[in-house]
Amino acid sequence: MGKDTGFLEITRETPARRPVGERVNDYHEIYQEFSNKLVRNQGARCMDCGVPFCHTGCPLNNMIPDWNDLVYRDRWREAIRQLHATNNFPEFTGRICPAPCEAACVLGINEPPVTIKVIERSIIDHAWTEGWIKPEPPAVRTGKKVAVIGSGPAGMAAAQQLNRAGHWVTLFEKTDRIGGLLRYGIPDFKMEKHHIDRRVRQMADEGVIFRANVHAGVTIEGEQLRREFDAIVITTGAEQPRDLNIPGRDLKGIHFAMDFLPQQNRRVAGDNLDPAEDIFATGKNVIIIGGGDTGADCLGTSHRHKAASIRQFEIMPRPPEQRSPRTPWPLWPYMLREESSHEEGGERLFAINTVAFEGDAAGNVKGLRTVKVGPPPSFEKVAGSDELIEADMVLLAMGFTGPVQAGLVEQLGVALDRRGNIQCNDDYMSSVSGVFAAGDSRRGQSLVVWAIAEGRQAARAVDQYLTGSSRLT
Repeated sequence: MGKDTGFLEITRETPARRPVGERVNDYHEIYQEFSNKLVRNQGARCMDCGVPFCHTGCPLNNMIPDWNDLVYRDRWREAIRQLHATNNFPEFTGRICPAPCEAACVLGINEPPVTIKVIERSIIDHAWTEGWIKPEPPAVRTGKKVAVIGSGPAGMAAAQQLNRAGHWVTLFEKTDRIGGLLRYGIPDFKMEKHHIDRRVRQMADEGVIFRANVHAGVTIEGEQLRREFDAIVITTGAEQPRDLNIPGRDLKGIHFAMDFLPQQNRRVAGDNLDPAEDIFATGKNVIIIGGGDTGADCLGTSHRHKAASIRQFEIMPRPPEQRSPRTPWPLWPYMLREESSHEEGGERLFAINTVAFEGDAAGNVKGLRTVKVGPPPSFEKVAGSDELIEADMVLLAMGFTGPVQAGLVEQLGVALDRRGNIQCNDDYMSSVSGVFAAGDSRRGQSLVVWAIAEGRQAARAVDQYLTGSSRLT
């Protein structure tokens, strides 16, 4: 715990966001500096709760009270050791994880919870600044070779753990840069990409082999991977976007979110794109279909493109302003959440369903026919609620339905569950011996913290498969 009476004396405080008028003109991270003194004060709020339910909220089982206490006592180097014991990449989770640990914080029963996410991010940022993060190559090599397919957070975590166990690890990535969804799905205003780059350098110095621009299942086939490696870990994510197959879907100007967002990340990285394929929201009336995080990312990016207007549609009813009684502590609360992108402008519309797209004579989308709907599961149409809403550009951000099956998944012949994800046993092994899966490709669309947790757990399972035992945690 932190200070005995800290939670009684100190109020919850988080870093301020940069002014809207400033941040919508760039792609830098939105939060202002938060001093170590303020972080230590927040660590002092961690109470002697007896049973730290924050552990149950965190898929990584981070030892949160331990490093809260160490930060409060100004023992930062010990804090990063405790944090790294369960989390390979706290700079990722400290920026883009929604912090289910805070929803489960005991103090949160009747007070604002401890600022766990801020403390976590501060620990790792301080450790990088102090130069404490060093390569940790294995002392002994096993001679076993493992292919990890997909370089998102699950793949990076699995690769680092397996390499540290002494195996020769090759991490394959189909795009030109390592990072997966972190690289080309998360906008830079939420997480700048130098955080990924320095981890890649660390892992390369530890012995991980990175092979970008190699599309497993296309550039290199599954059978070749089986011949060349002793084990394969599939961490390709759930990349199959959910489509909206309604009249007018083939009109120009309707795009998947994951066609829109990666382009902007490439521009920020300095890439020159084909002007004929550019997707810009500049000066357009934009409608985003989907009310989740991906929709919010499209919203923030459209603000920075200087769209004429932006509306975000959600088929679900508007959540309550406070925690719903249906999700009491320590469950993840059902409630309205405002991302930084919502603070920047735009209109959020709930309980609305798009039934058709309307276009002009040139085949461009010009509007959406919508209806108001009732609550799930029926989403019954509200009589007389038909409306035509103007739009020059539509972004589909309705989530993902599972891993892409064409290519590697089909070539390896792994079984799928009823949702189309790779079916695995408790040890993360698929129906094919020596082929494992972790992250969104195994569990479906989920959080970065789950991806890292699954990557670590799959690495332990692979290590046991290859050697008969494992010291990985």
